[in-house]
Amino acid sequence: MTAVAPCPYLPGMTERKVFANLPFSDGAHVNDELTHAGFRRSQNIAYRPACDGCDACLSVRLPVPGFAFSRGQRKVLARNADLSRDLVEAEATQEQFALLKRYLSTRHPGGGMTDMTWLDYIAMVEDTAVRTHLIEYRLPSTDEGPGDLVAVTLTDLLSDGLSMVYSFFDPAMEKRSLGVFAILDHIRQAQAVKLPFVYLGYWVQGSSKMAYKAQFRPMEVLMPLGWTRVD
Repeated sequence: MTAVAPCPYLPGMTERKVFANLPFSDGAHVNDELTHAGFRRSQNIAYRPACDGCDACLSVRLPVPGFAFSRGQRKVLARNADLSRDLVEAEATQEQFALLKRYLSTRHPGGGMTDMTWLDYIAMVEDTAVRTHLIEYRLPSTDEGPGDLVAVTLTDLLSDGLSMVYSFFDPAMEKRSLGVFAILDHIRQAQAVKLPFVYLGYWVQGSSKMAYKAQFRPMEVLMPLGWTRVD
């Protein structure tokens, strides 16, 4: 259990987390079980909020079968139809790191990750024993070579879906809605391989940082009696 610290999502609130280690011998299976129980992965640990007097952090996942894209979501997909998608091994590159630093300095200035170093990023991507990979989204290639990298997701493969561990994108391309696009594209990926869920981590009602997740319906929320569908 961590010590009490200021909550990064709700002003004036505090947070605590409970951590569990992911073993190298059976990390993928343990990651599956803990994700189903509302934990999130970070390198070789899984964590879950354990705050006194607050349960605002809700684990959410999207049921993929029958998911119908809204009119606005179809527009986001159309705006990004020119992007290529490449599934690559979980190996850090300087190109990814440069994009991450631009994203953090613009979208999360002063946040807990803004001081991340190159070695920190390598650990974030490569230090794990679970089934994971990176997905790179690029602009169209030119005669000079591959197109510019505009978005990256670190994604775990679970027994029943895809878990979006962390996403970042070019903050200068706000009109593309790249964060929303990455989620929509993961739904398409899960549909293609017949996986039933896309896990989005935590949604915090009242937090502007998490507001974008509320636009996806239907959604399943982990409640005390299990995963509950919210239409």
